Amino acid sequence: MIENVVGASGNLATDRVAKAAPDGYTLLMANRGPIVANPILYHKVPFDPIKDFAPISGLCFQPNILVTHIDLSAQNVQELVLLARSQPGKLTFASGGVGTSEHLAGELFKSMALVDVRHVPYRSIATAVPDLLAGRITMAFAGTTVALPLVREGKLRALAVTSLMRSPAAPDLPTMAESGFPTFDTTAWFGLMAPAGTPEPIIDRLHRETVRVLALPGLRKKFDELGVETIGNSPAEFAAAIQAEIRRWTKVIKDSGASLTD
Repeated sequence: MIENVVGASGNLATDRVAKAAPDGYTLLMANRGPIVANPILYHKVPFDPIKDFAPISGLCFQPNILVTHIDLSAQNVQELVLLARSQPGKLTFASGGVGTSEHLAGELFKSMALVDVRHVPYRSIATAVPDLLAGRITMAFAGTTVALPLVREGKLRALAVTSLMRSPAAPDLPTMAESGFPTFDTTAWFGLMAPAGTPEPIIDRLHRETVRVLALPGLRKKFDELGVETIGNSPAEFAAAIQAEIRRWTKVIKDSGASLTD
């Protein structure tokens, strides 16, 4: 059974799993928001992303695509940087909320490009699309599932993908790294985690089954169509990736001045 628990930017669902019985029956569909960003953005969260969970495996990731209004003069990332520098504080970027992958990608862009671009958070990146299409918002770092259909229809202009490698779903689109920002790497990722204390044999079995399902041809085909790439790493590798994410994003978030309240 899947239960969608909403509220507090994912903190409610994450806390529920942290306090669940460690028997393998209650798992968390984890992502960067509550596991990496929220403990930095909130003054206090009711769980510890490292101590309260047992990582099982990363499931998949989806790069964001830097898209702009179709009539914007900038034709590539470097032209966008020059435009932003010529109009400090005038350009805007949308996100699906503070701490989301779209928001963090925008803050990383501002930091690396040394530009002043205003963040405009929405309830979800999909709800920002009408304003982006109308030109009320300049740009967004939107996921492939949202951005690619609009780009293919000629309604938005795509400048780059935010993963280090080009996306198989848009192979002609350069990466941010290829566009002048060599270490730029932001993706929306998802993974499975269990409550801390879950016995190792249960974690091992859940990991084996996860890897098996991720290799199913039908699932891989659907993910390819959506621009989503599978992961399937080991519990230890997933744990190391989470800790690296926390180290990486702590500075970016703190430097941005972003914060959230309960």
